[in-house]
Amino acid sequence: MPFSRIALYSVKGSGRRRHGPLWPLVCFFPGTQMSPVLYNLALNASLGCGDSWVQVRGKTSGGRRAKKKVYHRVHELDRVMDLQKKPATILQLKNIIQSQRTQSILLRDLEKEVGFIQKWNLMAVIEKYPSVFRVSGSNRMPISVRLTDKARKIADEEYEARELMEPILVRNLRKLLMLSIDCRVPMEKVELIQGELGLPGDFKRSLIPKYPEYFSVKDFCGKPILHLESWDSSLAVTAREEKLAKEGFLESGDVVKKAKISKDGNYTGPYAFRICYPAGFRPNKGFLEELQKWQRMDFPSPYLNARRFESADPKVRKRVVALLHEVLSLTMEKRMTSSQLDALHSQLFLPSRLLLCLVKNHGIFYLTNKGTRSTVFLKEAYVGNNLIEKCPLLRFYDRFMALTGRRNTNVSTAISSHMRLTL
Repeated sequence: MPFSRIALYSVKGSGRRRHGPLWPLVCFFPGTQMSPVLYNLALNASLGCGDSWVQVRGKTSGGRRAKKKVYHRVHELDRVMDLQKKPATILQLKNIIQSQRTQSILLRDLEKEVGFIQKWNLMAVIEKYPSVFRVSGSNRMPISVRLTDKARKIADEEYEARELMEPILVRNLRKLLMLSIDCRVPMEKVELIQGELGLPGDFKRSLIPKYPEYFSVKDFCGKPILHLESWDSSLAVTAREEKLAKEGFLESGDVVKKAKISKDGNYTGPYAFRICYPAGFRPNKGFLEELQKWQRMDFPSPYLNARRFESADPKVRKRVVALLHEVLSLTMEKRMTSSQLDALHSQLFLPSRLLLCLVKNHGIFYLTNKGTRSTVFLKEAYVGNNLIEKCPLLRFYDRFMALTGRRNTNVSTAISSHMRLTL
């Protein structure tokens, strides 16, 4: 079976000989010829669909083995996925209690709400955090659980936080539709990412009809499609451009051109991205020179229609990076699962080799398979494992979780998913 050079990506810093736990990444270079069976196997492995390492041997013109490339892990971002597990369970139980008419729930009824296995996780949380949950009952009375007075007082602030979130949600949803082809997205795909955007569980009834000047829902082939009613040029500005404008760098490109090559790859120009390489990555001078050329290169706005451009153009490839950067910036926690990004593939006109694009730009994005799903992070949004800018809803979550003695909590999208189930 003839095929050209294939680069295998392993993980540095896993502490073991095996290449994990980050999913194996397989990079196919132009000219690769591969059987459909091997291609699908490698693709599934690269998307985190298995724990096996795909051993693909490559031939080179000189008979030498292809050089192995290393994908450096960022342990702080891996830890973000671990830190979200306990808050997700606590907030899930809070929502279950608040959904009850009596603002309490019998322990024997927990299994009806969450199932047999998850019931034991909730019971462990109830026992561990008496500052949040109060248990009452006796031998003659069934045991029930409710929020403590202090926890209930903070929980009542959620309504105010969601009120503050509404204009942010409307703005971000409009921007997402402006990024998509023909300014429309199937409703089922909006529902898929509603937790990441911070949309309430009943947004189709409570939010969309409230703004008919911005949104409309139309049927296409029997499926509801969310349409943008009016284009707003003032919203066609990316988060990267807004940040550069605040720092005064949008008009400083000609001045900074004479600066020396940055050792960390960062460049303060109007078309530059914030780069944050992991500690173990040591770029050489040639790499940094090419990176600076790329940082200076102009590119079309992500808000322009992608059909107008040729995908092979280097400027258009940089536009794809800007598009992914903007989509992640629209989420509450500046991250999405790889399956959610892939679901928006046709609406955003993403490249066929999306995984390769993310890996090549590992100074801007970070991929991890920690947790139940593989996740893509926007690296500049985090300092260590802490999210820099938090929306009102995340700040509310942090105040509630402070009752458990937890500080600087990063609440993951799993929490939003749990909340949708109880709204």
